[in-house]
Amino acid sequence: LRLLLLGSFWLLAAPPALSIFQQPTGSPAPPHLQYLLEPLHATVHTQRGATATLPCVLRSLPRNYRVKWSKVEPANYRENIIIITNGLYHKNYGPLSPRVHLRHRHRYDASLTISDVALEDEGRYRCQLVNGLEDESVSLTLHLEGVVFPYQPSNGRYKFNYHEAKRACEQQDSRLATYQQLYKAWTEGLDWCNAGWILDGTVHYPIINSREPCGGRLLLPGVRSYGARDKQKDRFDAFCFTSALQGSKVYFIRGHLNFKEAGQACHSHGATIAKVGQLYSAWKFSQLDRCDGGWLEDGSVRYPITTPRQRCGGLPDPGVRSFGFPSKELRAYGTYCFVGK
Repeated sequence: LRLLLLGSFWLLAAPPALSIFQQPTGSPAPPHLQYLLEPLHATVHTQRGATATLPCVLRSLPRNYRVKWSKVEPANYRENIIIITNGLYHKNYGPLSPRVHLRHRHRYDASLTISDVALEDEGRYRCQLVNGLEDESVSLTLHLEGVVFPYQPSNGRYKFNYHEAKRACEQQDSRLATYQQLYKAWTEGLDWCNAGWILDGTVHYPIINSREPCGGRLLLPGVRSYGARDKQKDRFDAFCFTSALQGSKVYFIRGHLNFKEAGQACHSHGATIAKVGQLYSAWKFSQLDRCDGGWLEDGSVRYPITTPRQRCGGLPDPGVRSFGFPSKELRAYGTYCFVGK
């Protein structure tokens, strides 16, 4: 495969060139919002399991108007309609339908409220006023603080096609990361040689420390890319994204347990054996720090380190360490359990 490199360490998009021609006198100015108020903040920050409201308020009510909310999906670059209202009646659409409603605190309020926010709710939303030839819209972003982690199955690296990677992340209480999430994780220190799928069907790997097995020492650090690949035929790892879940907890049970006994130990405490995404979330947001390897739901053995030290793997950076996928009959580890809300 030919490797495409995405620029240098701090590559920024250049601003558009200025035109050498002046705008003719009397030409129309860029369109301004006539009916919709520009939101004070274009990004709404929330947590998984919370209730979030995306603001959309009209300054006046045109005749025979409709307001349409939609979500832009990076996996297929399409807008999926969520809800349409004419001010009196509304109709919900799609998988978000059971968890959305219009806030409607007053007659000009068309804000969208999402309850029990899920990982897949993050992204860009559009509130569009449909009013004949005077259509206008505002865009907002729903943002969840989270953590990106690389994931591969027990039978080794580069085993997932796109659809298998997507399913594997979902099985570990996460979803395929977006490019923005992977890029942010790289700026925060994610350094990984193996290429992995992300949500839009492209393949990347983030490098902080340039080295021979990872494209060579001469290449600058960055998020390196294979570009778009065949979702059925091509095989890579996955980059998953997860976030904190309100009211949940991950904890460790000490012992010399095999995989089956690990699951039974969690069950006896009214919990389930933790998934990989749940352990990463506890490490990132609850500062879970243990030197003890523990079984997880996928059959791997891992342990979370927030304060690196010599006797806990010896690596200089915080992270979730892995013993890989040992034999499930091996009685050598404890287990990490998960209790949800």
